[in-house]
Amino acid sequence: MSGDKTGKLPRKTYEKELLRLQTELVKLQEWVRAEGARLVVVFEGRDAAGKGGTIKRVTEHLNPRVARIAALPRPTERQRTQWYFQRYIEHLPAAGEIVLFDRSWYNRAGVEHVMGFCTKQEYELFLRQCPQFERMLVEDGILLRKYWFSVSDEEQQDRFRRRLQDPLRRWKLSPMDLESITRWEDYSRAKDEMMVHTDITEAPWYVVESDDKRRARVNMIAHLLDSVPYDDVPPPVIELPERPESTGYQRPPRELRTYVPDHAARL
Repeated sequence: MSGDKTGKLPRKTYEKELLRLQTELVKLQEWVRAEGARLVVVFEGRDAAGKGGTIKRVTEHLNPRVARIAALPRPTERQRTQWYFQRYIEHLPAAGEIVLFDRSWYNRAGVEHVMGFCTKQEYELFLRQCPQFERMLVEDGILLRKYWFSVSDEEQQDRFRRRLQDPLRRWKLSPMDLESITRWEDYSRAKDEMMVHTDITEAPWYVVESDDKRRARVNMIAHLLDSVPYDDVPPPVIELPERPESTGYQRPPRELRTYVPDHAARL
C-alpha cells in the first residue's frame, strides 16, 4: 500500500481496504461460530498507541454476542487475594466466541511493575507462570494472538496533546498516561523484559508499528485474518414470510404516548 507525502496511508485507500477486511472479519466470525472455535486476541502497547481505535474497527460489524471486548477495571480487594490469572480466566471464550482483551494479564509486566503496584516477587512469578499459562490455553485449543502496538515517544506526546484539547477524548488522558511520559525508559525496559520471557513459540508476540493509525489498523486486521485458517461459511437461506392480512388492529391515538421531541427539525 502506498502512502501520501507525510508517509500516512491515504484515507480513501484506508477506507476501501478497511471495509474489505471488515467483511472478512464477519466471515471469520461465522466460521468461529460454526466450528465452535475459541479465539482470544490480546491488545497491548503504550498509552495512546492506538489499541482502542483498532479494537473498535475490528468489532464494528461483528455480533456482540459472538465477539466481545474484555476491558477489566482495577482488581477488587478480593481479587487481589486470588491467583493473578484467575480474574482473566473468567473472561475467556466458550465455543463459538471471540474475546478481545483491551489490556490483559500483561498489566503485571507493564503498569503494575513500573508503578510499583506489585512486589518484585509477584512480578518474577508472573514472568515464570505466564508462558505456562498461555501454553495451557493453546494446548486446550484456544487460538491465542498477541499484538503489541508500538508508538514513538514523539507521536505519543502529540496524541496526548490532542486529547488534552479535545473535549470528546479528554477522558482518555488518565493520571497513568501522564505518568508514562516521565517513565518512558522504564516502560521500554519493562516491555523488553516481558518480550524475553513471553515471546514463545506457542504464542508469539506480533509488533504493530502504530505511528500511522490507519496503517496500523489494516496491518493488524490483515495479519489476524491471515493467521486463522477460517473458511467461508455459507449463510443460511432465509426467506421473508408474507405479511398476513389485517385483522382490524388500530394503533392507539398518538396523544396517549409521550414522544421524543423532533430536535432534528430545528437543525
